[in-house]
Amino acid sequence: MKNRGRIFAWTLFDFANTAFSVIIVTVIFSKYFSNYVTGGKRWIWGLAVSISMILSAILSPPLGAIADSSRNRKRFLLVFTLVSIVSTALMFYVQKGDILLGFLLFVLANIGFEGGLVFYDAFLPNLTEKKNFGRVSGYGFAMGYLGALAVLLIVMMLLPGQASADYYFYIRLSFVVASAFFLVFSVPLFFFVREPQVTFLQREDLVKKGIEKSFSTLKALFFTKQYPAISRFLLAFFLYNDAILTIIAFASIFASNILKMTDQEVIYFFVIVQSTAVFGSFIFGIISDHIGPKKTISITLFIWIAVIIGAFFVGTIWEFYVVGLLAGLSIGSSQSSSRSLMALLTPKEREAEFFGFYDGLFGKSSAVVGPLVYGIVSDISNERIAALVIGIFFILGLIILQKIEEPNYKHAKSV
Repeated sequence: MKNRGRIFAWTLFDFANTAFSVIIVTVIFSKYFSNYVTGGKRWIWGLAVSISMILSAILSPPLGAIADSSRNRKRFLLVFTLVSIVSTALMFYVQKGDILLGFLLFVLANIGFEGGLVFYDAFLPNLTEKKNFGRVSGYGFAMGYLGALAVLLIVMMLLPGQASADYYFYIRLSFVVASAFFLVFSVPLFFFVREPQVTFLQREDLVKKGIEKSFSTLKALFFTKQYPAISRFLLAFFLYNDAILTIIAFASIFASNILKMTDQEVIYFFVIVQSTAVFGSFIFGIISDHIGPKKTISITLFIWIAVIIGAFFVGTIWEFYVVGLLAGLSIGSSQSSSRSLMALLTPKEREAEFFGFYDGLFGKSSAVVGPLVYGIVSDISNERIAALVIGIFFILGLIILQKIEEPNYKHAKSV
């Protein structure tokens, strides 16, 4: 495998940015904002997540097309990364009642995080040969979950007992820790990963060309059927990624409402998930290079269906931890193999643009549908039934995935 130094620098960005996703989106800020800042108005948190993801979905395709045409892929990534880092650090000043400030900072930070992924993922095809896409993508996700585990452990050591008078000060300090972690470990990519060579356009043509290319791609994907394999994959990805993101968003709520788990037990649960996700990303990355990303994704989707069934029947905290082990094993591997398959299917000259649709229009917009369905079903029935309904997304995604013709990944030439 060539370019090991650049690959390592690239994976460190995954190590860095998961500090934001785990501390801000999943574990700490989400609860702090919902329960403390807004006084229990959880719909405001849901609205913030939805708005940030919808804006990211709209922005990603044209920005990806612009990056493809401007030789500025790395510069765009830097801008989005700094927006996320600075906004996350400023969350330290969000206190009880500062709803608008917390809302705006989170929306900006999440747009920076999600928008940056378009450009980060688009570096993959230029780092290694096609036959190694699965392995390298797996390395990135494994490093990401190692980063999440590391920052979780740091924050656990930082936080005092919940009864402490300065508990919320240290909660806010954890946002600064996440920001600093993101900053420090994202730096190597900008120094050691080369900007891919692309056709240069004059600056005044970039925005116009970017929008035109996005509409052209949308037409090619879903109206002229120029890329049937990519269009099918994006639809399958939309469905099963929707289910994955919904599970991530509601796992702690499910744990608290169904099993009455404490905050400490929830943190332990996520530590378990992150630990097995590291193992799953490495192992399934290697498996993907041997059997192909399509078959690997299929295996992980069967595991996800088992997770859904397990969640429906779970009755104790220890049983939920076992479900978490399975979820961790499949979460990194399914997303890593998806990125590999997208890299295999994507034309080289339109990488950032197509990844804009993959990460943006289909990846980020799916974070709106699933949570809404889960919330409605859980309100009219219960969360166990809601989990089963989300399993339908996995099944539909699995069925559509089987109709995709996978390129020859083993004997492909270097890219």
